[in-house]
Amino acid sequence: MKITKLETIFVEPRWMFLKVHTDEGIVGLGEPVVEGRARTVATAVQELGEYLIGKDPRRIEHHWQVMYRGTFYRGGPVLVSAISGIEQALWDITGKWLGVPVYQLLGGQVRDRIRVYAHCHADGPENAASAAKAKVAEGYNALKTAIEAPARIVDNKAYIKRQVAYIQAMVEAVGDEVDIAVDFHGRVSPTMAIRLAHELEDLGLLFIEEPVLPENVDALVTVARSTSIPIATGERLFTRWGFREVLEKQAAAIIQPDLCHAGGINEVRKIGAMSEVYFGAIAPHNPLGPISLASAVQVDAVMPNFLFQEQITLGEGYLKQPFVVKNGFIDLPTAPGLGIELDEEAIAGKVNDGSWQTPHLFRDDDGSYADW
Repeated sequence: MKITKLETIFVEPRWMFLKVHTDEGIVGLGEPVVEGRARTVATAVQELGEYLIGKDPRRIEHHWQVMYRGTFYRGGPVLVSAISGIEQALWDITGKWLGVPVYQLLGGQVRDRIRVYAHCHADGPENAASAAKAKVAEGYNALKTAIEAPARIVDNKAYIKRQVAYIQAMVEAVGDEVDIAVDFHGRVSPTMAIRLAHELEDLGLLFIEEPVLPENVDALVTVARSTSIPIATGERLFTRWGFREVLEKQAAAIIQPDLCHAGGINEVRKIGAMSEVYFGAIAPHNPLGPISLASAVQVDAVMPNFLFQEQITLGEGYLKQPFVVKNGFIDLPTAPGLGIELDEEAIAGKVNDGSWQTPHLFRDDDGSYADW
């Protein structure tokens, strides 16, 4: 079997789907994208295709090594995201060729269902409480919200009180049986992250995500040592090398590699195994589309230290058979490969030019740029 073509498709709202075609008629699906840089990644995919066309798609690890190590410069969001989506598609092809789900090729599942959580955002405490109750009514038992943006490097008491009131309203609305996590999104400084964590200590949060930006691991260590709330991070780290220092310094209790950014299915499995050595949990990041979710589910199934899976779509309007949440879980797919089939007719109405841009935030008081 040989690869004949790599086809990229820009899809609303901000995604890019990949189809890797073969001469045997098997088509593999992947989702290579950097949010706000879809067209750049599409170019990288086509450049990698110059190597891949004519090759056997089943030599997945070999192709990963060539794509990652095959140029003088390694890593970075664009290259590794392009590789990630391609790698997903190669696993999809191989699973379809053998007639088995990808998780069977990774050693078989260690769980039968995958716990997922929902994003939950609203304006003000009262609306936050109502939104949280609505998500629980949809079948979720774990939710994630985010703190307000923009924030100052050292902000005032009013800002802190607003965050606490908002999160407390959600916690009280759904009770102790529903887990609540809070994404700081790298929006605040280490100093503010510590102050906020201190004020949130008594709410029993599942974790705080990205309390600081990823460039300085020692700053993350400082925050982690200042609070009993578990720390999660990793959506902006790439490959196992990007996670090494975080794990060695035990800067986070939960790591969050993204299947579309960190290197793909097998690379995230390797990252999860690294975390297991440090008794850490893994909760893959995924604010993207249904192919990303399908890829994540395959590796979630085989990792003993899996916690739960992020998602923002179950595939309605994109998949012929979307995932279904039951009591906070989705069942493992049993179809070959990634276990999904695109609804081509529905997707045709969602194709765009890939021009979505990450929003820019500016502080009201002085007009300076703030982290999103």
